[in-house]
Amino acid sequence: MNRVAVLGSTGSIGTQTLAVARRLRGQVEVAALAAGRNHELLSRQLAEFHPWLYHTLGPELADPGGAAFASLEQIASDPAVDTVVIATSGRAGLEPTLAALRHGKRVALASKEVLVMAGPLVKEASRCPDAELVPIDSEHSAIWQCLQGERNGISRLVLTASGGPFREYSPERLEHITAADALAHPVWSMGAKITIDSATLMNKGLEVLEARWLFDVPLERIEVVVHPECIVHSMVEFVDGCVKAQMSVPDMALPIQYALTHPDRMSAPNEFLQWNTSRTLTFAPVDADRFPCLSLAREAGVAGGGYPAVLCGADEAAVALFLRNRIRFIDIPAAVERALASYAGSHTVDLDAILAAYEWGRDRVMNAPGTSVDSRGR
Repeated sequence: MNRVAVLGSTGSIGTQTLAVARRLRGQVEVAALAAGRNHELLSRQLAEFHPWLYHTLGPELADPGGAAFASLEQIASDPAVDTVVIATSGRAGLEPTLAALRHGKRVALASKEVLVMAGPLVKEASRCPDAELVPIDSEHSAIWQCLQGERNGISRLVLTASGGPFREYSPERLEHITAADALAHPVWSMGAKITIDSATLMNKGLEVLEARWLFDVPLERIEVVVHPECIVHSMVEFVDGCVKAQMSVPDMALPIQYALTHPDRMSAPNEFLQWNTSRTLTFAPVDADRFPCLSLAREAGVAGGGYPAVLCGADEAAVALFLRNRIRFIDIPAAVERALASYAGSHTVDLDAILAAYEWGRDRVMNAPGTSVDSRGR
């Protein structure tokens, strides 16, 4: 029995994780649930899964169904928890991730910011006895699966990107994108923040930095290609020219389930690819001029220190401002770039410095002059 804590249980990845747990009753037991302020959904989840620990922002629930209130770090380090699913957004998952790894847990990581902000700290914690760091993101899960059985010889990692809903838009048309336009992802159903990041391709930049730490591959050997069909979830090229790709119908249930059941594979009611029908798979380079967030993330990764944390904080603030109609879609990368350019913090990598850099980047964008727009979006 794998006893699982789901941090971020009311979000997109959290609810899909619980759907997988529901199918795997008898193999997966929900030990703890943690959410933000969606108390109504959390209460329903507590009533269904009967965990013994829970967490929520704000006041404790009046009727948690017998579950005891605990902090995220207490849940992550509880002896009765085997696997901690980090499905939170922003910086919220960082400290629970470190706590879980330091207590020898398996961490199934969906939050991009954790490794982007604090890759060296997370990698150090993952060396603790019995600790295991496994990815839930479809791209990183694909690479993880391709690397099993391989001991060395990686030439390149190739992350695939859908390209988002605006991959064929002209620069002029990008100026008039609304929040509703950007939230309509053509393939994946995700939370608001990651959907906007997918539209700007910031998500691919964050995934490049994640892959660096997950797989110990230098940034210059991690590439991104646009693959609109979302069938190839990522590829590994080896030094002999062989390329392995992981392919499946786009469904987050697959990487979530594999993260929970690895090294075993379990049957599931997922849709299967039909190979006896005509199918075209296309690949194209990323237009870096149209989508500069990918380059900004690489630059932050090369700079190191607090820069990746500033990147995460600035992007979070810029996306929030866009969703509130205070800046335009094309202003998101511009705001992040200004924050990175004006940062002159320490290159020290410790938890306090990283969190300070994150808050600095967030505040720099959120409080910048000229972040409001008129009713016509100018």
